[in-house]
Amino acid sequence: MRPTRRTTISVSALLLASLAWASAPASAVEPASGVTDLVKDIDQILSDARLTPARAGVVVKSAASGEELYAQDSGKVLTPASNAKLVTSAAAVDTLGLDFRFTTSVLSTGRRAGSALTGNLYLKGTGDPTLLAADYDALAARVAASGIKVVTGKLVADDTWFDSVRLGTDWAWDDEPYYYSAQISALTASPDTDYDAGSVVVSVAPGDAAGKPAKVSTTPETDYLKIVNRATTGAETDVLIERQHSTNTVLITGTVADDYNEWVTVDDPTGYVASLFRKALAKHGVRVLGSTAREATPAGATTVAARDSMPLSELLVPFMKLSNNMHAEILTKSIGRKVSGAGTWSAGLAAITSFARANGMPTLRMRDGSGLSRVDGLTPGGVTGLLLALRSKPWFSTWYGSLPIAGDPDRMVGGTLRSRMRGTPAAGNVHAKTGSLTGVTSLSGYVTSADNEPLVFSVMLNQFLSGSAKDIEDKIAIRLAQFSRTAPADVANVQLRQAQQDSADVECSWLKPVSC
Repeated sequence: MRPTRRTTISVSALLLASLAWASAPASAVEPASGVTDLVKDIDQILSDARLTPARAGVVVKSAASGEELYAQDSGKVLTPASNAKLVTSAAAVDTLGLDFRFTTSVLSTGRRAGSALTGNLYLKGTGDPTLLAADYDALAARVAASGIKVVTGKLVADDTWFDSVRLGTDWAWDDEPYYYSAQISALTASPDTDYDAGSVVVSVAPGDAAGKPAKVSTTPETDYLKIVNRATTGAETDVLIERQHSTNTVLITGTVADDYNEWVTVDDPTGYVASLFRKALAKHGVRVLGSTAREATPAGATTVAARDSMPLSELLVPFMKLSNNMHAEILTKSIGRKVSGAGTWSAGLAAITSFARANGMPTLRMRDGSGLSRVDGLTPGGVTGLLLALRSKPWFSTWYGSLPIAGDPDRMVGGTLRSRMRGTPAAGNVHAKTGSLTGVTSLSGYVTSADNEPLVFSVMLNQFLSGSAKDIEDKIAIRLAQFSRTAPADVANVQLRQAQQDSADVECSWLKPVSC
């Protein structure tokens, strides 16, 4: 069809404008758009010399439209560290439900003859990481309240809800004593309400005088750990508390001037829990004549007492805010149990991988649920794809609320971001998951721009050689909070006040004695 005169004029005008723009000097070109400025500024941030030998993957997308605003190595597989918990936590909520609870039961077999139980007493767990010594004491009190005073059979610990594999395939053996690498069991206990399952707090205090032995105690009180105390009272605190490999012997050396606490894992959490429960039964007047054993609870056993944990909707807070590795692994095995009837890493990770691929993350390798494995692999593009997909989930608001919030000093609000980005446009704005291993750091989540546009982002930095690179993540997050499609922001004027930490290249949550 022949163009009208109006169309012809418009086309001619466009051609003239194009020619004029092409021939104009650089100084006459229109100022760069907000997106162009953003790209330039992130490129500048990533030009940091610490990243010269490293790998950096960064993706930023509009959560409103899905538009990609920035991408560097979007599809490269990188070590995510604790950013893996974004996948695990979302899969857990989707698979298990926000109302999911762990149940721990005391059951009996045999018959009752007055106050005597002529049979075995079973303690059956399903992985509850929130059980404290006080909760096992409460279960023992309920056994006594039921009228049982003597058990002629055995005390049986039933941890068969999960398999017997206690540690992740790729976990470093020298991490074994530390609470962030505790053994996974369907029967476990935590020392406090951070719920670091499978660990005990070992406390060291100065002795009566200089040179005298330090004083040692545990929370909870237990003789399951054998304490070898070689620490003495000195002018400064320079103490090492370490469980010896594959044993429950804890060696304490050095000097102590002030009270000091260390969270130490136990070898074989099932045995530890059985010892706590047997002592609790005795405290409440219940004698178990038989030995402690391990086996599955027979079908038809009678429930004597039971305890349900808090729902998953509440557990998400200490899990994600404090980046709790053990919660991630317990939930991974719980997913496997729910989906395929097998409480194993392989079954759980298969289900998590399937969930991720169905929700914006086509490329991933999951070797555990927490990110403690250095063989885990995610892509920045896949992480942002998942973050976008999760926004449409009916449970999104609860899950989103579990993410650490930049600069909020409340430990159960700011979490691992509580000391970062304070006094900047990102404070109270960035909701994101941190991640750290030596030479690895990551930060992925949500931020609202200066134009009130919701954004998703993923920053994954691998193989930097020394120190910390978290300030690079923070600068990017702050820049995103300043992003405007119409008004440029000068990255040189970004104010970044990051709290100093004793060991800034690891998760804040790994530094238990430090208020970080």
